[in-house]
Amino acid sequence: MDDRGSSGRLRVLAAGIFWLLLLAAVPLALAASPRQSDGSSSAQIQALQRAGDAVVSLRVTATEGAASAETLGARRSGSGVVIGPDGLILTIGYLLLEAETIEVITQDDRTLPARQVAYDLATGFGLIRPLVPLRGVQPVPLAGVGGLAPGELLLAASGSNSGTEVGFTRLLGVRPFSGYWEYHIESALFTSPPIPAHSGAPLFNRNGELLGIGSLFVLESVPGQERPTPGNMFVPVELLRPVLDEMKANGYTRASIRPWLGLSSSERDGHVQIVRVDRRGPALAAGIQPGDVVLEVDGIGVATLEAFYKQLWKRASPESEVELTVQQGSETRKVRIHAVDRMKTLRKPAGI
Repeated sequence: MDDRGSSGRLRVLAAGIFWLLLLAAVPLALAASPRQSDGSSSAQIQALQRAGDAVVSLRVTATEGAASAETLGARRSGSGVVIGPDGLILTIGYLLLEAETIEVITQDDRTLPARQVAYDLATGFGLIRPLVPLRGVQPVPLAGVGGLAPGELLLAASGSNSGTEVGFTRLLGVRPFSGYWEYHIESALFTSPPIPAHSGAPLFNRNGELLGIGSLFVLESVPGQERPTPGNMFVPVELLRPVLDEMKANGYTRASIRPWLGLSSSERDGHVQIVRVDRRGPALAAGIQPGDVVLEVDGIGVATLEAFYKQLWKRASPESEVELTVQQGSETRKVRIHAVDRMKTLRKPAGI
């Protein structure tokens, strides 16, 4: 078994012994901590065992004709982690977009059908629940990042068809994040080295407590470096605490009901540039094209994705007219777009 220190990666050959490899991480975790007693070490081992048992793999098939299949694929795989005594599983939401079928693969190699409980556009989280009860799986506790310092050793676990992979990674920082797909959160966790199978991967502290859920591979996990450091972005579970009950009750949060244009954008040279236009989004019908530069939203100048989104989301109604000032080639023009509620555009499985 290859042990490469704090940046090492351990592959589980049998899902049932996954927690044993998590225990192999204990000496590394203890080495990064003040000296602990045998009692606290034993408690840490038990916590890591619980964390390992709670990790599951996910297989998702999108509905026929799903627009999200163009970017996410019709068949998706990722990870999740049990957070509720009733088997409730937390994952990253984009895995569940327009899902027709969801399968959960447990640590004892059982494949269970599951249903979507919630997809929250605002946080990016998804919730599912197996249709068959999970046996002997304890939910993991949620933790905040307030006590963590940059450089702290963490554990990320990801499921795959060939087993479960435990990645040793370090926290590089916590900062706001704006995604190209009309997404923004005020705090995101950035870690390095990156784990390849990041989608829905749970991020644990050395006490086996859940810190975040994997979302992206990023080329620049620390901004402004001369030589960029690749890593991952995790959505912190601190964003889940205030909205968990609302997600379970409604399937989403009120913050997810906001104007959507159907644009993928990036920040380039101090401007917001359109990279892709969704074929079913309102921006395409209004004449927005890839390469356009967004200068203003309703007459207010925007130079970053964060400013673009926040100005767009100020509207009380998601289905309202938005005026974009865009530069198309050498021409500057104003374009009126009738924004829509993104949640209403998503295809649902047959019978729902």
